[in-house]
Amino acid sequence: MPTSTASKIAKTLPLKLRTRLDAAVPKTAMILAAGLGTRMMPLTKDRSKAMVELKGRPLIDYVLTHLEQAGVTRVVVNLHAHADHLQSYLNARKTDMDIIFSDERDQLLDTGGAIRKAAPFLGDEPILVVNCDAFWRDGLVDTLAHLASRWDPDIMDSLLLIVHSCRALGYYGTGDFDMDPMGRLKFRKELTITPYVYAGVHILKPALATTVTDDVFSLRQIWQDIAPQGRLYGLIHEGFWAHVGTPDSVKLAERRLLD
Repeated sequence: MPTSTASKIAKTLPLKLRTRLDAAVPKTAMILAAGLGTRMMPLTKDRSKAMVELKGRPLIDYVLTHLEQAGVTRVVVNLHAHADHLQSYLNARKTDMDIIFSDERDQLLDTGGAIRKAAPFLGDEPILVVNCDAFWRDGLVDTLAHLASRWDPDIMDSLLLIVHSCRALGYYGTGDFDMDPMGRLKFRKELTITPYVYAGVHILKPALATTVTDDVFSLRQIWQDIAPQGRLYGLIHEGFWAHVGTPDSVKLAERRLLD
């Protein structure tokens, strides 16, 4: 969010919230873009899921725009499916951000393994991690700035953007998490329904991924380790959010945006 906009909003808020709104968004982000995109077939027959278009723009372009507006300066993108096509697009895209590629052409490492491999590029400070198909519109304030304002490294190891399942366009599952009044997340138990869905964006201490010895593992493994310790938190996104994991869901999002 531009500083002037943040300052104007801050003046309308109670003093306690003003300082939090000025919290810095992490300068480094990782976009998870290596997936095979099997649920997106046939759209991913000749391109990665990140390059599937929504209203004429690749999904990853929306993510990059959010990161640019939030002041991110370095972006690491992992590559596997249709890697050359995605890399060429990103090399040609005009941006002031430094884009670095983490090559997984030889082996797909899953989300946690991707961060572990990219660790030399990520640094030691908390980072933003964004799914390439995460699609959202901001609410009253910039979503990434809002997430940064809630981040507290003393009590959190990861802070997830979540959305009410009833407001998640194109989502038909049983939810991912419950959340207590302090914002701590608990995973959904089997044969139950929970009200919140992961929105594909979070802040993470990247060192957590380097403690896992496996080469291939999911971020969910890390979250399951820290949740019982009370160090996995959530922040509810109040703006528009859409699940864009299938061709039908892409069409649904396009129709809603036209409305």
